[in-house]
Amino acid sequence: MALSETPSLVADVGGTNTRVALARGGVLIAGTTERFRNAEFAGLEQVLAAYLERHRNAPKRAAIALAGPVRGGVAEMTNLGWRVEAGALARACGFDSVSLLNDLQAQGHALPHLPETHLRRIRAGAPEDGAKLVIGLGTGVNAAPVYPNGAGHLVPPAEAGHIHLPLHEALDYRLSDWLIARRGFASVEDVLAGSGLERLYAFHAYEAGVSQAQGVAAIIAAMEAGDALAQRTGRHYVRLLAQVTADLALITLPFGGIYYIGGVARAMVPWFERFGFEAAFTDMGRFSDLVARFPLALVEDDFAALTGCATYLDTY
Repeated sequence: MALSETPSLVADVGGTNTRVALARGGVLIAGTTERFRNAEFAGLEQVLAAYLERHRNAPKRAAIALAGPVRGGVAEMTNLGWRVEAGALARACGFDSVSLLNDLQAQGHALPHLPETHLRRIRAGAPEDGAKLVIGLGTGVNAAPVYPNGAGHLVPPAEAGHIHLPLHEALDYRLSDWLIARRGFASVEDVLAGSGLERLYAFHAYEAGVSQAQGVAAIIAAMEAGDALAQRTGRHYVRLLAQVTADLALITLPFGGIYYIGGVARAMVPWFERFGFEAAFTDMGRFSDLVARFPLALVEDDFAALTGCATYLDTY
């Protein structure tokens, strides 16, 4: 069988789950996608061994997207504690080669190949040629630019979730002080990740003089029920997300569009209009008109990173 006909393995390793599939010619093979809970495994090698045992395939190439920095063929998982080495993984699983990508790199490679049916448009406007920006909001937070590069795309790795949280008013400064007292640093991920929404709720409870903690699902349910504390939290979250997004947009100039991915993004996008996302996003002084030109969409495909890995293998 020619190499181009041989299935490759692709995987997306997040902080909570790992998704695995087989791909051929840059396209996922129908019926091969599975999801595994990371807490049930000691490491990625065990996840892939379980997958390959069930599918009885012997792929020779693999591309793995991971939620953490990748350097020199080694990935350190930011919110999981796994260390993944490309060479060791290849030997353990019988691959000839393993490519490790940051998860947002994989999402970036997927963007040009996602059908419109997998996108929910948030801000109107036809994407132009040029850079795109993908922002992940889930167990962690990250962002990456996507630059056209010949027949493919250049998606440089980043750890954008760990930059300083923007501070625009007195409430933000109090939040920053509260975070620093408890975590030593006030980062974007500390507030905009899933655990960050819970942390932001705890801060607003503290501001209200009550001791109260809630999980993400409970906070969203309380927002829907009209709970004042939950809605203050949601409004603050939406404003901070809009400001972070606008800051990143001015760095990357994504005339090709901004794309949110991840479970927290899907949970919060329905609240954007009610909680003033548009006003906060375009509140950039003399650059407000420029920021307003960038279209924005939500990626509703849970397996987009797998498509990105498959595209990467087919291109490079």
